[in-house]
Amino acid sequence: MSDSQWRNFITAGTRTGKLAVTLPDGRPHVTPVWFLLDEDAVVFSTAEHSLKGKALARDPRAAMCVDDQEPPYSYVLVKGTATLSLDLEEMLAWATEIGRRYMGDDRALEFGTRNAAPGECLVRLHIDEVVAHHAVTT
Repeated sequence: MSDSQWRNFITAGTRTGKLAVTLPDGRPHVTPVWFLLDEDAVVFSTAEHSLKGKALARDPRAAMCVDDQEPPYSYVLVKGTATLSLDLEEMLAWATEIGRRYMGDDRALEFGTRNAAPGECLVRLHIDEVVAHHAVTT
């Protein structure tokens, strides 16, 4: 996929990202996340003391895969380094837009407010590498 194709693919509809982080003992851990793309970063929120939050604070390297569930199957894998922010104002703006993407206009602020509270953090996965394949079964 070209740059514009993979960007359009991961921002289409409500596909979730599957975020991979490393546990303290070196094992991988994968969790689905709601996200948005902001230029060269994937943006999502998580609880600061969740497994994802603690893992990213300890080791900011992560990867996220976005795929489709219909033939001919395509996917995008982004790899990068995460930064965490506790800025509630910034978090509210992003969490509201993420809520809008996944839950619609009517519930955007509800999810934004819920996910932009003390104890939560905003994550920016700064993209260093992209692997993107379209129609892998053709």
